Amino acid sequence: MNLPDFIWLWRIAAWSMGFSLVAYLLLAASGIWMLYIRQSRRSRPNWLRPLHYWIGGTMVALVLLLLTIGIVGTLGHYGSLNHSIHLPSGLAVVGFVLLSAGSATLISPQFPWARPLHIGTNIILLVGFALVSLTGWSVVQKYLP
Repeated sequence: MNLPDFIWLWRIAAWSMGFSLVAYLLLAASGIWMLYIRQSRRSRPNWLRPLHYWIGGTMVALVLLLLTIGIVGTLGHYGSLNHSIHLPSGLAVVGFVLLSAGSATLISPQFPWARPLHIGTNIILLVGFALVSLTGWSVVQKYLP
């Protein structure tokens, strides 16, 4: 298939990546706020945790959408996968996002290891998002005329 057939797909991917990065930044801000509140022994606003979960769920959906677009677009354009470092970078980000989301659902006194796992995973995600953004830019250049 040629590029004009897929230009709408790349636009969706670009917007999804942008929204994923915004979601990551909002999650970092709200997570740091929750950490500050917990350490200062103040009461957390009732809306903060649900907002954090909602943004996190949105980011999971966006990253899964990006995975789908990447697979469909690459298979449609090349007929196979793994034409750049972007595939393993993207798969790693998807894995870390899912690990982060899964560990978030376990944060409680019964699972004291879940919070450090969640925070550590999100720190790794910062590097992952940077790498997938850089490698994605090189992939986009291949598709442009």
